[in-house]
Amino acid sequence: MHLTIVNPNTTASMTRAIGEAARAVAAPGTVIEAVNPAHGPASIEGYYDEVHAIPGMLAEMRARPGADAFVIACFDDTGLEAARSLMAAPVIGIGEAAMHLATLVAGRFSVVTTLAVSVPALEHNVHKYGFSHRCGRVRSCEVPVLELEDPASGAYGLISAEIARARAEDRAEAIVLGCAGMADLAARLSAEHGIPVIDGVAAAVKLAESLHALGLKTSKACGYAPPRAKTYSGMFAAAAVATNG
Repeated sequence: MHLTIVNPNTTASMTRAIGEAARAVAAPGTVIEAVNPAHGPASIEGYYDEVHAIPGMLAEMRARPGADAFVIACFDDTGLEAARSLMAAPVIGIGEAAMHLATLVAGRFSVVTTLAVSVPALEHNVHKYGFSHRCGRVRSCEVPVLELEDPASGAYGLISAEIARARAEDRAEAIVLGCAGMADLAARLSAEHGIPVIDGVAAAVKLAESLHALGLKTSKACGYAPPRAKTYSGMFAAAAVATNG
């Protein structure tokens, strides 16, 4: 299968790292393409960044109509509902994917993300996905997204310390890493803390492969119906669709 992973921010180095993490878990027959838009925020930290990342992300998906599935590589699941409306192929957000897998290996999990500004959006997603009764807490380790790439930032230690607090205070039995930039840390953190630590990129890749193997695509019966044909003006003219699908 051909799996397109879209990093909604514009940081190419992070996109490359995400692609490497995805290829490390992909099945032999899965071709991974990792891309990011040229226009938008360098990182997504809160609601303002998120909304400005969506147009570029959707454009990357529209440019790849032959993909068998898409993964949105931002833990906020940036633009997930719009992407599912636009594309017929399955679209998986790494946040939703990781939370689903956490519930299969633990009764209770906590999320460890980057900054406090992202916590309300992630708490909203936890509730929307129906995991409020399984998630102990959404925690932040106060590491800016782009500093995850800097070994001198101390990011690993801060994330690890927050996991320890989640185990002690939330009774967490598993940890979900709340940023695609943390993808390469999951195995090491799991070994250190003795509980499952789940990376959303890996989780989304395996779920995408499963949906493809089962021949499942996004339902277009109601909420994810294709966008209706209408005029989009100005800078969004290219977002218009030609037909009602």
